[in-house]
Amino acid sequence: MTLGTHDPGPEATAVIAEDEPLLAEHLRHELGRVWPALRVLRTCGDGAGAVAAVLDLRPDLVFLDIRMPGMDGLQAAESIAEDWPGPDAGLPLLVFVTAYEQHAVEAFDRAAIDYLLKPLDALRLQRCCERAQARLAQRRSAAADASETLDRLRALLAPALTPGIAQAPTTPGEPPHGTGDVAQRLHLIPVAGPGGAIRLVPVEDVLFFEAADKYLRVITAEGEHLIRMSLRQLLPQLDSMRFWQVHRGTVVRADAIARAVRDDTGKVTLELRGARERIPVSRVYAHRFRPW
Repeated sequence: MTLGTHDPGPEATAVIAEDEPLLAEHLRHELGRVWPALRVLRTCGDGAGAVAAVLDLRPDLVFLDIRMPGMDGLQAAESIAEDWPGPDAGLPLLVFVTAYEQHAVEAFDRAAIDYLLKPLDALRLQRCCERAQARLAQRRSAAADASETLDRLRALLAPALTPGIAQAPTTPGEPPHGTGDVAQRLHLIPVAGPGGAIRLVPVEDVLFFEAADKYLRVITAEGEHLIRMSLRQLLPQLDSMRFWQVHRGTVVRADAIARAVRDDTGKVTLELRGARERIPVSRVYAHRFRPW
């Protein structure tokens, strides 16, 4: 497919991170020419600003300059992946923009859908946009198929609630984390015990929950358990005043927090009473641990 003003392509959004204003404006202009339906939500001049913009705006695509003041493009990409508040499947597509020679960007290609060399080549940008369009189309098709499959499964499984676990809201418009009916909150967690027995762990005994592949780690002062449940299913059943999400894959019991420690880079970790592990806090939730 040849991109141009007669074929605007699919609608999508983007953020540009480039510390040279003229190059940023040139990239925005060229994107408008080859992909008119791509809406550039913001242009940032540094890596930290790019991370904040991406986490706030959640674009489909991010153009990241490698060399920027402070946090560079690679560090910004890592921070976006670390702090992304949704599932990995929703992460924006990354395109690195660099003045490096061809052999140096081969490593970057593994972490991004594409790269662009400075000065920008119009044909290379067009091919990059075509690749991005194809990847976004695949994502949207897969998301639509998954949504339809989940709707069917929910309809089939709705009558069968797991003992001791309230059913998570599944209807659009239902209350988010912790705002639903108190009767729907989780009180006891059935976990596997010795000899095939089922043990019921009170929620108030849990120090933190952590996502682990298709399971959740349930950590108490006495030990650790695995339950087959996603964090997305769990959150609506927890009291948000007592259980705080501090990372996209971690929820802690607030009154178990002994202290929060901020290092020289600004990263926050938590020490919990009764737990050996230190819990990292993503930048999205770090505001919870600032002094009043």
